[in-house]
Amino acid sequence: MQGHRSGKSSRWYVVLFGIFLMWTVLTEAQSFSAESSQPKQPNFVFFLVDDLGWADVTAFGHGEFYETPNIDRLAASGMMFTQAYAACPVCSPTRASIMTGRHPVRVDITDWIPGSTANPRQNPRFLHIDDRDELPLSETTIAEVLHDADYQTFFAGKWHLGGNGFLPTDQGFDFNHGGFHVGSPPGGYYAPWKNPFLKEKHAGEYLEERLTEECISFLKSRDSNRPFLLYLSYYNVHTPIQPYQKRYQHFVEKAAMLFGEESAPTSERRGLSRSRQDNAEYASMVAAVDDSVGAILENLDQLNLSENTVVMFFSDNGGLCTLAKPGPTSNLPLRSGKGWLYEGGIRSPLIVRAPGITPPGSLCEQPVVSMDFFPTILELAGLPARSELAVDGSSLVRLLKGENLQEKRQFVWHYPHYHGSLWTPGAAIREGDWKLIEFYEFEDRELYNLAEDPGEQRNLARSEPYKLRELSGKLAAWQTQMGARMPQPNPGYTADKAQKKD
Repeated sequence: MQGHRSGKSSRWYVVLFGIFLMWTVLTEAQSFSAESSQPKQPNFVFFLVDDLGWADVTAFGHGEFYETPNIDRLAASGMMFTQAYAACPVCSPTRASIMTGRHPVRVDITDWIPGSTANPRQNPRFLHIDDRDELPLSETTIAEVLHDADYQTFFAGKWHLGGNGFLPTDQGFDFNHGGFHVGSPPGGYYAPWKNPFLKEKHAGEYLEERLTEECISFLKSRDSNRPFLLYLSYYNVHTPIQPYQKRYQHFVEKAAMLFGEESAPTSERRGLSRSRQDNAEYASMVAAVDDSVGAILENLDQLNLSENTVVMFFSDNGGLCTLAKPGPTSNLPLRSGKGWLYEGGIRSPLIVRAPGITPPGSLCEQPVVSMDFFPTILELAGLPARSELAVDGSSLVRLLKGENLQEKRQFVWHYPHYHGSLWTPGAAIREGDWKLIEFYEFEDRELYNLAEDPGEQRNLARSEPYKLRELSGKLAAWQTQMGARMPQPNPGYTADKAQKKD
């Protein structure tokens, strides 16, 4: 009898073990299936700040007034580029270059949309150049290429590349929260604002907080089986300069503690540049961007997305420094700012974190430009290079891996327009450490060695005539090859009046 129970028990053990074995196999199969359904390609989060200066991010080591701890932590986890350039010293052309990987001259967007028109009563030397007021639908955007590769594409914030018919949703994005043809936030940064693509939820709502909420909502509700591009294009820190109230009083008190007398501005031809970072309102707007970056990075961590998400942080041009009276920020030790082709106007803070590729806390000192993002994203996504599209950009992946490339690239900026910063038509070229700037209004040229003089204080045009002629010739050849539109003389221009004004 006992033997019979023992045999029966043994059979039950066998049955139970078999059930356990089947359960284990099924569980592992389900786990494998779930892992297989996860996107193999990396996700992308692109932070684009409006008018943020190269020196406005404290990780780049300049100034003691602004505070960007979250952006600094991003830099510590990825790679900082100390010589990253916007394709233009104003917004729309650079935004077009990021979207297409093509130079602004090639897409015929060379000024902010719709651009500045010199007042005839101010006796401009040149006529206004009418470039495009929208990114043509014939151009292929990075969003379109990723969308065709089954990426979810999300846009929030400032677009400034065209209105109805040319919106983000017409250019490859599945979602658009707040992007249309304007460059400055209509109605300001606090609700009620006047944005047809972002209705306020309550009075007093802060614009960048709302955009951040939309981004986080997308991260939580997206299709987890597909990769994504989240493109957050801040309206901050563009004018109007309005304090972010949650952080403003802190900077008012900090300014009172740090500064005594006002800092004297520096002259820049017809304009004046701020010589110190001390504007509490502007500092609070920088802090609003930093808070937003921190919130989104935190959500990437909470959703276990950080290890498969490439994060890029950039600004569309330099900080607004030079105006008829000093602008809200200072880009020192770089010269001038937004609208100008000195380094302060075109050098932008760039941080890239590509998990498994970028060594944490690494630094790249090689020059790069905003057209490079398009081919870089494609290579990181494992997609074909599409060199027939992004003809003016180069992939940064080798640099992201820490390789030191020896190639000497040529960079050209063509800005033949007048600008509210008091810039007048001109162009610039950089090759190696040498940089030439041409000022058509004044019929003069300036030459600098950026390795020895990054602040562009020692004009070597007279002492280096050979280098001056060499770069001037290369700039002219580039303009001819690209079909760049040159400023045409104003028939009503009077030289005597211009000399008196200058």
